[in-house]
Amino acid sequence: MQSSNHESGFSVRLADPDASAARGAEATGRSFLRRRRNRHGRGLRGEVMLPTHPGYRTRGDRFDDLVLDSAQRLHDIWGKTLDGVRFGVDEIPPDLEQLAANGTTAPMGAYTPASGGEGPMITVYRRVVENACSSAEELQDLVHDVVVEHTAEMLGVAPETLDPVYRRRY
Repeated sequence: MQSSNHESGFSVRLADPDASAARGAEATGRSFLRRRRNRHGRGLRGEVMLPTHPGYRTRGDRFDDLVLDSAQRLHDIWGKTLDGVRFGVDEIPPDLEQLAANGTTAPMGAYTPASGGEGPMITVYRRVVENACSSAEELQDLVHDVVVEHTAEMLGVAPETLDPVYRRRY
């Protein structure tokens, strides 16, 4: 239905009531999602980095890479001597509550001798090592030092003979 004012050229057009009711229900459902996902016009909410991108690494993944790099460096230097040695990462040392109750400092890593057909294992405790560091460079150096110390303990040699850059900052 149209109404017009002959003098000013003004016109009003009314929409079909059946079409607006169907469109209103549809628009209400979408507008809620839009408001929820794009609040205040700031863009869609969600992760900044998608899991398929290389920058989507967690701190734990990056720490695992540091331990792997240190183990690979030692393997490149010592070769077959370190074949069969397993390197692992745990969040915290076992019995941390007991250590804290006694007032002893938590170990940064551990060496477990070979047993039951499995090779020896060197474990680095991620949370303890991360708490002792203030920067990413310091973390890398400390992880390498912990891996070298426990590998030297396993082989029965001094850490300085195991890796020439032990305790030297790059």
